[in-house]
Amino acid sequence: MPGQRKKLIPTHNSDFEAYYTKIYGKRWQALRESLLEENAALPYSGGNHPDRRLLKPYMLDRASILAAQSLRLPEEGIILDACAAPGGKTLVIASVLKPGLTLLSNELSAERRRRLSKVLDEHLPPEVRERVTVSGFDAAAIGGKKSEHSRFAGILLDAPCSSERHVINSETALSQWKPARPRFLARRQWSLLSSAVLLLRPGGSLVYATCALSPEENDAVVSRLREKYEEAMVPDPPDFVEGEATECGRIILPDVCGGMGPMYVARFRKREL
Repeated sequence: MPGQRKKLIPTHNSDFEAYYTKIYGKRWQALRESLLEENAALPYSGGNHPDRRLLKPYMLDRASILAAQSLRLPEEGIILDACAAPGGKTLVIASVLKPGLTLLSNELSAERRRRLSKVLDEHLPPEVRERVTVSGFDAAAIGGKKSEHSRFAGILLDAPCSSERHVINSETALSQWKPARPRFLARRQWSLLSSAVLLLRPGGSLVYATCALSPEENDAVVSRLREKYEEAMVPDPPDFVEGEATECGRIILPDVCGGMGPMYVARFRKREL
């Protein structure tokens, strides 16, 4: 029909199909079809506090909103959004910042950082925007600086990931996909997550999120944290009920959640000294 969005039928990649069929079995075909549909984005306008509502709505997947809202915010300190571009989750956190909190919205890529700053400038009211700083450090490497340890009262790590919804809707990305990609990304994700543990102050909340389907980038990465930092990090399961439980967190998948996601979320609290 005129004006109706058509599904893209991208180039077939047998390695991609075999990889995800092995993970999801018969469910993969339905999940694959849901990924080809348009993402179920909503116009996010901010929290209930009138002074912190956005200047204009920002289109955001409800699963992303739930991931950002999973971060437990204390009364004071600095919150880190470690891999923040394009800025949707920063907007969610900024819209509920308590008076004693500031937010550091970090993005390593200069191009993506410019986009991030533009999104924040266009959507945040001035009194909220002045409490949000944009930075560009490597969130994996900064954990090596002892001066940065225990700096942040809460950390959201929305880690770079396979983003299969993008891959399956891009002929170029799908044709270039290889089974080694999730393994490569998992190494980067672990570097970011282990760094975040060092950057987080005792008592602080840490949320690890991806929009990946592969357990290699989700539970497997979080399992390493649980093993290495068993004494320091306490599992703190997300509060939302959407999606399904995994070994270490929750995952929202679009085939059973009305088009939301994919979004994986695991949450931890750092023990007090």
